[in-house]
Amino acid sequence: MGAWQPLPEGLPPEVRHFVEQLRLLKDRTGLSLVALGARTAYSKSSWQRYLNATQPPPRQAVVALCRVAGTGAEEAERFGVRWELAVKVWPKQPTAPGRPDGGEPALHERPATEQDPGDDYEDDPTLPWWDAPLPARPSPSRRLLTAAVVLAALLALTALVGALAFG
Repeated sequence: MGAWQPLPEGLPPEVRHFVEQLRLLKDRTGLSLVALGARTAYSKSSWQRYLNATQPPPRQAVVALCRVAGTGAEEAERFGVRWELAVKVWPKQPTAPGRPDGGEPALHERPATEQDPGDDYEDDPTLPWWDAPLPARPSPSRRLLTAAVVLAALLALTALVGALAFG
């Protein structure tokens, strides 16, 4: 994989450590950011923001990367703990040149063409179809009862039609 750009100065140690570990995990997959985006519910540009520490990833993005990388349960749990520690201290706005306070313009200050819907942090994104829970199915006994009631109703209707037709 290519060399990573340096992380921003002044990142809290928890954030720096988490992003460095996330980068190693991403490199371990052998996937490009485009391929990683195709295997998760997160775009290439989202992964760029997460892996360059400009935006904290949602917990589900970390879970998806662990799944793609084939981590064991223990390692995935460690990533979850690192994520919790990092998100608590993640800087609210990354530093950017051109602003008196050094921060990026707020979302409402940008022209409409610059607003990125992925800029708002979201911990519960839409899951890809392969990770979405299956819809609840009725229990087998309930399905059996429903079939019996329908069958009984059809039998009664048949008897009624037969009695009227031949009676």
